[in-house]
Amino acid sequence: MILIHPPVAKPGEPPAGIARLSGALGDHAVLHTVLDANIEGLLYLLKSPCPHVPDDAWTRRSFRNGLRNIEALKDAATYRHRDRYRKVVTELGRVLEIVSKGSGATVGLANYQHETLSPLRSTDLLSAADRPESNAFYPYFRERLSGLVRQEMPRTIGFSLNFLSQAVCTFAMAGFLRREFPDIRIVLGGGLVTTWLSNPLWRDPFSGLIDHYVSGPGEEKLLKFLGESRGRNTYIPDYSLMPLEEYLSPGFVLPYSASSGCFWRRCAFCPEKAEGNPYVPISADNVVSDLTTLSERTNPSLIHLLDNAVGVNVMQALAERGPGVPWYGFARVGRQLTDPDFCAMLKRSGCVMLKLGIESGDQGVLDRMEKGVTIDMASRCLISLREAGIATYVYLIFGTPAEDLRSARRTLDFVAAHGGQIDFLNLALFNMPVGSSTATSLETRKFSEGDLSLYTDFVHPAGWDRRHARTFLDTEFKRHPVIAEILRNDPVVFTSNHAPFLVMNSR
Repeated sequence: MILIHPPVAKPGEPPAGIARLSGALGDHAVLHTVLDANIEGLLYLLKSPCPHVPDDAWTRRSFRNGLRNIEALKDAATYRHRDRYRKVVTELGRVLEIVSKGSGATVGLANYQHETLSPLRSTDLLSAADRPESNAFYPYFRERLSGLVRQEMPRTIGFSLNFLSQAVCTFAMAGFLRREFPDIRIVLGGGLVTTWLSNPLWRDPFSGLIDHYVSGPGEEKLLKFLGESRGRNTYIPDYSLMPLEEYLSPGFVLPYSASSGCFWRRCAFCPEKAEGNPYVPISADNVVSDLTTLSERTNPSLIHLLDNAVGVNVMQALAERGPGVPWYGFARVGRQLTDPDFCAMLKRSGCVMLKLGIESGDQGVLDRMEKGVTIDMASRCLISLREAGIATYVYLIFGTPAEDLRSARRTLDFVAAHGGQIDFLNLALFNMPVGSSTATSLETRKFSEGDLSLYTDFVHPAGWDRRHARTFLDTEFKRHPVIAEILRNDPVVFTSNHAPFLVMNSR
């Protein structure tokens, strides 16, 4: 079997889902190989000759610095100077933009935007499969897939499709395989596929191209599909088949999931709740054991905990007996993080940064969203983390059904008052997940014309629609001097994936 991570996703670290599948297959002695077509494909384009480079200084410099910029993202020194870091990333993006011209798509380090094909329309994805040669990555995957299939002779090829930015390329590669190797079974799994399958209106539009779908954590389901006996619930990930030296980060980043789903699972807007995904944790002892083993095998410079929210028991275990490697991840605002002593323990364990979904600075909005936290608790968390020397990446959502202009301004006031405790900000406009229970009390309408749309639009009860929320963000929120200064810290393209390196190399 071949497991494929398709373009395009941020190329700073290897795909954790495929690593866990590889661990499960290896545990059952299933012969397989792993292809990270994302990092390979992006590097292929970045290193490809371009016969018609536009004659402007920025573009010429971007091509001239191409190989040096790839290596610069692997050098910690680059992250000591944010302007230097920004220049490196934007020049690499410029090269990708130019070399992908002519394919009908614009390729970036984290996106694939086609002029006419939308990942929200099944007909467009089928068109991508019918005409794989039109894909920007076709020269790469034509040779790579053909050679790999002839070498490995697989019966099954599985794609891990997690993001919309991967969809068009996934289907182009699947279409190529179906045309050239029609007897190979094609399996589709990953986060985006899980969302598709959870939609009550899902009717398989890809019959004849895709042979099997895997929803949610795929180890046990994939083993069953392959005819293997029932295995364990969890497997230690295996990164040994991935090109660990190629990823665009200063040192190997070890991604690891200590759980699937969310332990809170009450937030009114949450996709996990809308999709009915169960919470399945790995015991804290096993998490520490896994991370210790993986750290010995891979010598990571950073551990990335991928959980929707890292459990307090896991944080406690890491604080007491972690592997001694810098780490970061999402954490839920809670009583433990208001404790300066607990935060100091986390810092000593190697915690570099925590991502916090505070969402709003208005208590009424938080209550209606069923966040289960108070503004005072969020404030004390930020203060305790700052005192401990742990950076924060705060996530905010604007335009929820519970919000209006007045409450949005309270969020502005909260952020401005805590400017000294917030290192990075992620600002998002609210999208109502398809199937959300919140939508039943609102007048809804189509979010897009695509049959694979992930969201549903709604009539905001206070008239605070996306247009009004966006205008507030652009004309008021982002222009506040304290907030504008925080936003300037955000790493371009790689955002939270590279933020810990900026923190580690600036303090």
